[in-house]
Amino acid sequence: MAGKKDKKKVDKKIRVAEKTARKTAQKEKKPLKKGKNQLDEEPEDVDLDQVLEEYARQQAQFLKVTETPLSAPPPVRANATLTASPNGKELFLFGGETFNGSIARFFNELYIFNADREDWRQITSPNSPLPRSGHFVTSSQHGGGSGSLWLFGGEFSSPKQGTFYHYNDFWRFDCASREWNRVETKSSGKAGGTAPPARSGHRMVAWKNYILLMGGFQDTSTSPKYLSDLWAFDTVNYTWTLISLPAHAQRPEARSSFSLLPHEQGAVIYGGYSRVKASAVTGGASNKKGAKPTGSSRSVTYKPIMYQDTWLLRMDPDLAKVRWERRKKPGNPPNPPRVGVTMAWHKGRGILFGGVRDEEDTEESLDSEFFNDLFAWGAERNRFFPLVLRKPRVQQKRVAERGGGRRDRAKEDEEELLRNLAALEATGKMASEVGDLKVEMDIDVVEKKAPAVLSLELPHKRFNCVMAVLDDILYGYGGTFEKGDREFMFDEMFSIDLGRLDGVRTIFSRKDETVWEDSEDDDDDDEDDDEDDEDEMDIDEEEEEEEKVVIDKDEIEARRKEKAKRKKEKGKENVPETPTEPPKANPEEEEEEDEPPMDESHDPTPHPRPFETLREFFTRTSVAWQDLLILQHQEASAGGEKTKTIKELRKAAFKVAEDKWWACREEIRALEDEQEEAGIGEVVNLGDSAGGGGGAGSGGVGRRR
Repeated sequence: MAGKKDKKKVDKKIRVAEKTARKTAQKEKKPLKKGKNQLDEEPEDVDLDQVLEEYARQQAQFLKVTETPLSAPPPVRANATLTASPNGKELFLFGGETFNGSIARFFNELYIFNADREDWRQITSPNSPLPRSGHFVTSSQHGGGSGSLWLFGGEFSSPKQGTFYHYNDFWRFDCASREWNRVETKSSGKAGGTAPPARSGHRMVAWKNYILLMGGFQDTSTSPKYLSDLWAFDTVNYTWTLISLPAHAQRPEARSSFSLLPHEQGAVIYGGYSRVKASAVTGGASNKKGAKPTGSSRSVTYKPIMYQDTWLLRMDPDLAKVRWERRKKPGNPPNPPRVGVTMAWHKGRGILFGGVRDEEDTEESLDSEFFNDLFAWGAERNRFFPLVLRKPRVQQKRVAERGGGRRDRAKEDEEELLRNLAALEATGKMASEVGDLKVEMDIDVVEKKAPAVLSLELPHKRFNCVMAVLDDILYGYGGTFEKGDREFMFDEMFSIDLGRLDGVRTIFSRKDETVWEDSEDDDDDDEDDDEDDEDEMDIDEEEEEEEKVVIDKDEIEARRKEKAKRKKEKGKENVPETPTEPPKANPEEEEEEDEPPMDESHDPTPHPRPFETLREFFTRTSVAWQDLLILQHQEASAGGEKTKTIKELRKAAFKVAEDKWWACREEIRALEDEQEEAGIGEVVNLGDSAGGGGGAGSGGVGRRR
């Protein structure tokens, strides 16, 4: 699972814990919205054990394995798994989830996509894994027949994502009998010979008769715990073994959402995501170099890390001899680094598509960049190569009419041979000599498909697109894209012939019909406004002059005089600058009080109001913050500091306004609760609405109705 998703779920759980007590009584008083199900208004204390028991009871009603053809592709979902069968003819789609901004839903259906017929079938079984996402499935030829799929872990949550559950179950799917079986492991008699602990975001790969499992994360209710443990499952003896390394041995750092690919000597790993704890000292002062500031407080934050390292896992039949080997940094890696992408394996290469990069300016500010480029990573050479689509050659036109790939070309030759044999048996002549004479053949008549429509444009930018390779054809399913606070799930499937790279073929594409619901969580709305604020600032900044505009002393003095003039006019009109301050007649006194006072009990800076979003607060008070910063900058420039540009001044003004808004957040929330209980909605300042006071907020600019 992508690390971005990990962060969102942790942030969500923290906000839920803060608002549960406050929201419960309020929700009980609210009437149900028209058209909403009573289930949507239930509190978050859902017993997940009972929910999963009900899923298991419903699953037991299936008496036998059934395979049902579908008239349409499976419903849209994200964070599922797409796995190629060991025999190279089918793709298996399992699990996943959907989220509409308010309600999460998880799936446990198993769908099979036949690459030859390009049709979907659904498998039902009396014994099947419970609904989940963030799990992982790998395939192995061991076990006989058509091979097996192996599934471990994943996560499940209540509809409103207030409580989470991680799985530690292990399953085997027989590709021939179409039947799931839960694996009951034995003790190997070695260290850690029970089973891996619960997790999601992990990865698995097959090596000989072993299934190797590594990494992932666990939820600890406050922050995710990333894992680096390595396990090996023996598919012959049905035992798990925790691979213990010497204390001095090198090993990859804990991570999730990485790529673990097969290798002749074991496995190779690339990339991944984690968040590491970082403490920062705030407040206080120190006179000695290196000494801890007096009166300081230490806050704990989590720093995101996007890995670009590569490792070789050198396996050995004697698991005590297994070792990790760090490799050099890969050549020509995707730039910038990204997460939310797991490579598909293809002939000694890993195929990488899409991904996302998050830039966190603050804990509440997140800027995401999405990608849709295509790379191949040569596992042996440890080098990335961009895959560029190009127009097919003229002589390849006949081949392009078919699905492409090695298997299709072999099938075409086989059909031509059978056609000639049938013609010789019927007429004694070759099929080409028979002409239009209809020849009966003892083979299934395959309808001639319309020429494939190929596009030289790669699919839309996204992350967490699940991929698999069959017969040199890369198949991609789904993925997620974000705009603002909304998540868009791609309801589509595409393919790319990795041999020809002659374009992208869309197998199906539907519009995401998910109706996005705005969360009732005030914190979510505030984060929306925060992101919108930064977007609007960026737009305004682009419209400003490209050259740096230096604020000279004359301009600073002019602004001070203009400010004093405005306040003097307000004093004459007996209009208070704020609802709680008395009118002041002496502009010099006002000017002095605008400077930061020594007494911390009185804060002259603008204060947020109940129900006021960060955007509205900054719009109303931006001029006041800029004037305050200009005065501070004048004092600093006297000490020789560099003069700020207008763009830098606006950014600094937004930063201090943001800090003030968040510093007062709990106090304002309490006022909002009191007013809502009293039946009072948003309080509008008449001075701002009528055009008096408030600087940039005059006239109600930026206010939501």
